[in-house]
Amino acid sequence: MRGPSKTPGEEEAQEEEAATVAGHPAGVTEDKADSDSDLETEDTRGLGEMAEAPHYSGSCWARGAGPAPCFLRQGSSPELSLRHRGLGPQGAQALASALISNPHVRRLDLRDSGLRGADVEILARAVSKNSSICDVDLSENLLGAVAAQALCASLTVNQVVQKVQLAGNHLEEQAAQHLAELLLAHTSLKSLDLSYNQLNDQAGEILGPALAENTGLTQLNISWNHLRGPGAVAFAKGLEANIFLKVLDISHNGFGDPGASAVGEALATNNVLEELSMRCRGILCKVKAALLFSSLSRIIQHLP
Repeated sequence: MRGPSKTPGEEEAQEEEAATVAGHPAGVTEDKADSDSDLETEDTRGLGEMAEAPHYSGSCWARGAGPAPCFLRQGSSPELSLRHRGLGPQGAQALASALISNPHVRRLDLRDSGLRGADVEILARAVSKNSSICDVDLSENLLGAVAAQALCASLTVNQVVQKVQLAGNHLEEQAAQHLAELLLAHTSLKSLDLSYNQLNDQAGEILGPALAENTGLTQLNISWNHLRGPGAVAFAKGLEANIFLKVLDISHNGFGDPGASAVGEALATNNVLEELSMRCRGILCKVKAALLFSSLSRIIQHLP
């Protein structure tokens, strides 16, 4: 049976009552209410967050660079990713200015952001003054030796940083000395990625002794470089003396027979390393043969 007919006024009153029970005013859809709620949430952000975005935007416009929308949306997120953004000099300066006063960022991802030596120097100074950043990814940029020096110096000052990724930066032997100084001075650094660079045998002779003295690093990736001959042997001797490193990737370096034998001897002494990646044709059999007679035969499972 159909109920009694209602006047338009009665129907409007019942609609308003039902809307009030549902939690949003009559005439406003649920999606609209959610949208208003989002806007209200944005308006109630912390004062620190509200101040950071205008500061960054103003710094960008002052330098003739458009602000990155993802930075404006970052708020209090612990990760700031500006990868593939092509920041350039102006963008790097604006970002550095904002990072100094940003207490929220813990991971800074600037992979493939079009950064060159001078840009990285500016950002390095900002990182040295920020006590919250503990993870930095500058892979696939163009650091160069001078920027590497500035970055390593800033990381020595800021002992909070625990993970650094510098893959694919065309780093050569000139940068090795600064990297070695970082390994000696930064005892809080736990993970370092130097893969896909141009570190050669001279770089290996510099990094090997530093690795032997390092007291903090637990993960090191130096794959796809040019550690050969005496450099490979020196690096392996550093591994032999190291008592902290647990994960090491030295794949595709061209260690050759002398380097492979040196790695095998190092693993016969080193009882800390847990994972070793050494993918390169012609050397695995020598390393495995050495491991079969050592107390570290468990590492064989990590070799292809």
